[in-house]
Formats: sequence, structure tokens, C-alpha cells
Amino acid sequence: MESNPIGEIQKNKMIKRAINGFKTAWKGLTLTMKALFTSNAKRKVTPITDDNYFKQQNNTNTIQYPKQEMPVPEVGRYQLDVEIDDCIVCDLCAKICPVNCIDIESIKSTEGSIGETSDGSKKLLYAAKFDIDMAKCMYCGLCTIVCPTECIVMTNQYDKTVFELSNLTYEFSDMSPEDAAEKRMLLEKQQAEKQAAKLAAMKAKEGGA
Repeated sequence: MESNPIGEIQKNKMIKRAINGFKTAWKGLTLTMKALFTSNAKRKVTPITDDNYFKQQNNTNTIQYPKQEMPVPEVGRYQLDVEIDDCIVCDLCAKICPVNCIDIESIKSTEGSIGETSDGSKKLLYAAKFDIDMAKCMYCGLCTIVCPTECIVMTNQYDKTVFELSNLTYEFSDMSPEDAAEKRMLLEKQQAEKQAAKLAAMKAKEGGA
């Protein structure tokens, strides 16, 4: 009876796959059993300056979150926050954002300056909309660098757990939709009046010529 080399090769491959499967399962089971019999003692909360802060501590599984939290650096770059009173609505943060997570709508004031920021910069635009979608944010910090009034900052607040994705969009504008609509109407009216005055001046000039 002649041997079948193709069948032998397939048989050897199946045996090797079975052995590899057992090895993989054994490795996973070993890790599970190791964690199972690890002490459940609470992890000691240490300051960020501690040499052992980033190292795995012995005989602990994890911290008892949310009852227990690890301290974070005061200069930690986490959730974005905007001091809208200091915003001049220059749009630089939205333009430099690499993932377009900042959405701003400005309305030009018809009354000139509408106030000043804490550093003395004049405010000439209303912030009808200033939304930041933290679900898109890549925490690069570029928006905080280009802000001329430093009104947008990265805080050390890292936990913003939500159940709905839409809740990760933060709205910082303090202008109501009604006020925004009124300011738009006033601006359109002013622009229309300026355009009419310009046309009238041009006609008068042509008539005088």
C-alpha cells in the first residue's frame, strides 16, 4: 500500500495547530490563575513625585476605583476648559485643531467693543457657539498654545464618564439662541444700511460727474 505524502503533511499541520492551541490556552490560564490568587489588598495611593508611582506594586490587583483614585499631576493635560469671558472668538484654536473637534460661530458686534478680557484685549465678536467634542480630541494641546488670551486650557480632570456620546460635546458659549438670532439680525441690518449708503454715494458721484 502506497503512502500518501500530502495526507501526512496535512496530519502534521493539524497536530502542530492543536499543540499551539494548547500552549496558548495554557499561557492565558496561567495569567488568570496568577491574578486570581493575588492579594486583594488596596493599592496605596502615592503622590506623583514618588519613585514607585509608575511601577507595579506587589500584592495588589488595582486601586478601588472610584472610591480610591490615583493622584494626577497638577499640570496634567486632560479635559479642555474655556473661560468664555476671556475669549475674543479669534477662531485660531479651531483652525489649528488637527481633528476639527472645536466648532465656533462668531457674530460681529454692531456696537464696536463689547468689553475686555482679563488681559485687557478688546472683544469685538460675540461667541454664538463654542463647542468642543472631547470624543474627537487627541489631547495635543495645540489649541492652548495659539490662544492669544489663554482662555482655553487643559485641566487635570481626566474622568468624564458618560453614557451618551453626545454628552462629550461641551458647550461653552453663554449666549442664548434668541440673543444670537437678534445679534445676527442687527448685523445684517447694519451691513444692508452700509451697502445702501455706498450705492447711494456711488450714484451721487456719477450724477455729479
